[in-house]
Amino acid sequence: MTGSDASPSFRLAYVPGVTPTKWVRIWNERLPDIPLTLVQVSAAEALGALRGGEADAGFVRLPVDGADLSAIPLYTEATVVVVPKDHVVAAVDEVSTEDLADEIVLHPLDDTLDWERPPGQPAFERPANTADAIELVAAGIGLLVVPQSLARLHHRKDLTYRPLTDAPESRVALSWPQDATTDMVEDFIGIVRGRTVNSSRGRSKPAEEKQQPKPKRQPAAGTRRQPTTGKPTARNPRAGSGGTRTSKSGGRPGKPRRRS
Repeated sequence: MTGSDASPSFRLAYVPGVTPTKWVRIWNERLPDIPLTLVQVSAAEALGALRGGEADAGFVRLPVDGADLSAIPLYTEATVVVVPKDHVVAAVDEVSTEDLADEIVLHPLDDTLDWERPPGQPAFERPANTADAIELVAAGIGLLVVPQSLARLHHRKDLTYRPLTDAPESRVALSWPQDATTDMVEDFIGIVRGRTVNSSRGRSKPAEEKQQPKPKRQPAAGTRRQPTTGKPTARNPRAGSGGTRTSKSGGRPGKPRRRS
């Protein structure tokens, strides 16, 4: 099968913590003939996947470096600190980075927060990823600061989290290669931005699908169409009077005269 014969498909990358379910559902409703394939990638690999053609578009975490990628910021996540349920932090509603000054705070290699200086005391070794850091928190080795969606993703019964009020926040965006802004990418952008299926900025419809003007209704065969207004004609000598003969006084219709 050649490339031109292959059925079209749309590949959507997404980083951990992003839930694309809503947008995928809308895509399947509007474009049922074009399958959408989800490609899960790490935050560090997401931009490379777009540049390498492994996905047509993707939900990534900002910043997006380079002028070759377009990005539409979507939302900003709250930042939380993950702690054991019996930790003192679990007893309060929220904390600041100053409250963590004496705590060991784990800083995994896949950290998505743009720290000038991570809070707390550094661990002897940086965990390889967030999942490993969660295991260390459960073991009582230290605490972990992450976007709230990652805390939910790695939820455990023995752990909890609290908002960290003065920490950097993580922003999620839809990104795609600028030189590959295809019709399908435009379709997905419209879905993410909440455009309706009839939006003028969506994909243009084929000519045969565009709404045609309604034809004028023709009278049924065998019926004569009489004008309702205008000058009298041979077929309608009483045009303009409604076709009803009235008396000069404007009362009831007069009786027809008897022919002598």
